[in-house]
Amino acid sequence: MKSLPLPLRVAAGLAVTAVEQARKLPQSLAGLPVTVASVAMQASMRAQQHLTELAIKGDEALATFRPAEEAPEWATFDEDVDLSTPAAAEPVENEAVENEDGDTKDSDIEDSGPEALPGYDDLTFAQLRGRLKTLTAEQLDDLLAHERAHADREAFVRMLSNRLATVRGT
Repeated sequence: MKSLPLPLRVAAGLAVTAVEQARKLPQSLAGLPVTVASVAMQASMRAQQHLTELAIKGDEALATFRPAEEAPEWATFDEDVDLSTPAAAEPVENEAVENEDGDTKDSDIEDSGPEALPGYDDLTFAQLRGRLKTLTAEQLDDLLAHERAHADREAFVRMLSNRLATVRGT
């Protein structure tokens, strides 16, 4: 016997499949909302991934036009912290200098910052951040008062205030 034409066989297969699916319909109706929600979530996640990939590519392209930002004051990095030498153990060089009135003054102590952290005025933001963990609340108070009285740099004041609050547990 000769086989039937392909389109007729495909049509018969579709009809049988439709009848099978119609018989399974009452059982699959219970899980249909979950399936629809799952498919929708998958599509949403794929769209978010594509959007994020585009944003990353855009950031890389625009990075050449923007200057690099300084690390935020709340970010701390292990390589910034030098635990081998405590900040208070740094040597202080005292050098007496005569001012215009002929009086002598201790130039390095006055110019280098508070006793809690000699050389404070010459520290960069990252260097100060790395040394804050070794200081007590009293030393942090001294640094904060010194900063406000001298340079009054907003980022330094904010970082010192945040560290002081952390040390005090407030």
